[in-house]
Amino acid sequence: MNSMKTSFDQIVDVQDIASGKSDKIPAMLALAREEKVEPAALDAKRTLLLAIDVQNDFMESIGSLAVKGSKGDVQRLTQWMYRNLGSLTQVMCSLDCHSMMQIFHADWWVDAAGNHPEPFTIIRYADVRDGLWHVANGHTALALDYLQQLESAGKKQLCIWPYHCLEGTWGAQLESQFTNMLYFHSAVRKVKPILVYKGQDPYTEMYGIIKAEYDDNKFVNHAVLEAIRAYDAIYIAGEASSHCVLASALQILEYFEHDRSITSRITLLIDCMSPIAGFEEQTILQFDGLKEKYGIQLKLSTEVNL
Repeated sequence: MNSMKTSFDQIVDVQDIASGKSDKIPAMLALAREEKVEPAALDAKRTLLLAIDVQNDFMESIGSLAVKGSKGDVQRLTQWMYRNLGSLTQVMCSLDCHSMMQIFHADWWVDAAGNHPEPFTIIRYADVRDGLWHVANGHTALALDYLQQLESAGKKQLCIWPYHCLEGTWGAQLESQFTNMLYFHSAVRKVKPILVYKGQDPYTEMYGIIKAEYDDNKFVNHAVLEAIRAYDAIYIAGEASSHCVLASALQILEYFEHDRSITSRITLLIDCMSPIAGFEEQTILQFDGLKEKYGIQLKLSTEVNL
């Protein structure tokens, strides 16, 4: 039972979700000081929320790569966090973080006439080999190798995304009302949220929180994996379910595939995430496949009480 003095509405203004308005952290901290909840360090059962890319650029109506349904996702996620604040040990947030000149942004590519590709253009290995698209910065060999590696491994095709989550911009920031709840939780439970930046390598895409689609260095974020290992229950939410949430879940599950005691701890809060348009049915099928293969749970946030 939630016995906090502070009401949900004092922390989150539902009308301000995905509105572009700023957070109100000082007010959150003042309210948190009035609460008498045990510190997270004393939790007997350790629970983790992994919030994937709850950033302005993925919010409907305001973001450059808006995900339809994201406003409702944030409302339901913050309500779940509020209801379970006394039992939610830690929150880990992934943050997409890009530069303008990256392989999935238009500035990287030009056609024979010097035009950059439109958003959502698919670029294949054969397109570059045959001269349909050229690498604007001269790194043609690297780009060809990357595209070939994607195709040979059966990865997603290279998509030119709208410029999004550019480092240091408003679009890369966490959505304001989620931020209010994140730091209210942090202050009440006396625990620092974990922020994980991803997607800064200009030569690759990084949908998942653990590793890129392909990179020569074969980087794996072991710090995140070891953090996940330390929790008794892991809940995943965020944007977009079809891409970054799915990729993050899959990478975690593949890493722990031989340890069902860990994979069975993972629950996807399926009403706190939405897919990119056109990927709805495919995403549901893939989530069902993860449930069958790894023993994860797919639940509504209203079905989960910590």
